[in-house]
Amino acid sequence: MPSTPTAPISTASWTFAETYVGEDEHLAAGRARAEEVGVVAIGSGGGATLRFLASVLGARAVVEVGTGTGVSGLWLLRGMAPDGVLTTVDLEAEHQRLAKETFVEAGFASQRVRAIPGAALEVLPRLTDSHYDLVFCDGDKTEYDAYLDEALRLLRPGGVVAFDNALWHDRVADPTQRDEQTVAVRELAERVAEDERLVPVLLPVGDGLLLARLR
Repeated sequence: MPSTPTAPISTASWTFAETYVGEDEHLAAGRARAEEVGVVAIGSGGGATLRFLASVLGARAVVEVGTGTGVSGLWLLRGMAPDGVLTTVDLEAEHQRLAKETFVEAGFASQRVRAIPGAALEVLPRLTDSHYDLVFCDGDKTEYDAYLDEALRLLRPGGVVAFDNALWHDRVADPTQRDEQTVAVRELAERVAEDERLVPVLLPVGDGLLLARLR
């Protein structure tokens, strides 16, 4: 017999949880850069979750699809092992330049970040199989299914893949919403839930964070 869902939390409780882990001036600077160039950075709740994941995994090798201006990357770096390297991919070289400013200002040495400009589906196939602890995807939603294929190859056993915007502005849960991006995210969630190689969870932080551990 299926369990009865609990009542949704209030907006006030959601906001309290979303901002429970605060952001410092370096994350604020990264967000300011994002606003200047029209990039939507991950929220503080999602960022804190990424930091937590990287810390629990003891992550030394992380792949990020969608550098933006360094907000999510900074969260990841702060959870990774001290000698860990973040490989981050983005189409926009200018965004990566701004992200590097965010990382340097926050005290991370340049060798901690490998920024690769280019299309994710051209860059990811060049990365090493079974080498990475965590793969975080925040790129083109219509490519999420292909990102999962690459992540399954890139992750070590026990590694985790994460997808931002897994609720896609409340559209994924509404079956009447059939635009290309919504359908792509919805179908990804279904695929992840059905893949016996994965242990999935969908967290309602930010715009939704879909996580799956590779067995």
